[in-house]
Amino acid sequence: MNYDKYKHYRCSIRLRGYDYSQAGAYFVTICTQGRECLFGDVVDGEMRLNDAGQMVLDVWHKIPEHFPNADVDEFVVMPNHFHGIIVICNDNCRGEVASPISLGGDTPPLQRHTLGKIVAYLKYQSAKQINLFRNTPGYPVWQRNYYEHIIRSEEEMNRIREYIVENQAKWVEDEDNPESIIRRGENFFALTSNRHRQ
Repeated sequence: MNYDKYKHYRCSIRLRGYDYSQAGAYFVTICTQGRECLFGDVVDGEMRLNDAGQMVLDVWHKIPEHFPNADVDEFVVMPNHFHGIIVICNDNCRGEVASPISLGGDTPPLQRHTLGKIVAYLKYQSAKQINLFRNTPGYPVWQRNYYEHIIRSEEEMNRIREYIVENQAKWVEDEDNPESIIRRGENFFALTSNRHRQ
């Protein structure tokens, strides 16, 4: 297949020149491929995870084990997307000290992982587990990219935490809810039909 710069060009949504291994808090949103509802259902304003949703949650909680310079904060697994706050530290987030190298006695430098590598780990590991469970090898679980927002203040952090917590209760009108999309389409159709009748 030949490369077509118009067909294959992917515009980056990352902030140009920003060091995404830099210490800070990052709000991320990751959507499933085609906004397919894979992770469970919202019932009476509360998310009920299915097996696939639980796998996403399990991988999320393992992020600090795999990335010593990262920690996780508020999060929610929704039927077809995920919101979470990832905190990147300059050093080990849990204050642990790496063990000295047996010969030289020096402490090895802590590898600073970028936000992109952390999100890629979450997407890859959860997709691998989900596909193994469903016997759907290679099935695309997640969209290719993700949304991120650099959190710049404590006030903003609290506002985003509140948004994440309230996400389940607002699923009925969520723009990613397929039923909400259908309702908006039906309302638009009804509105335009009424205008044509007048």
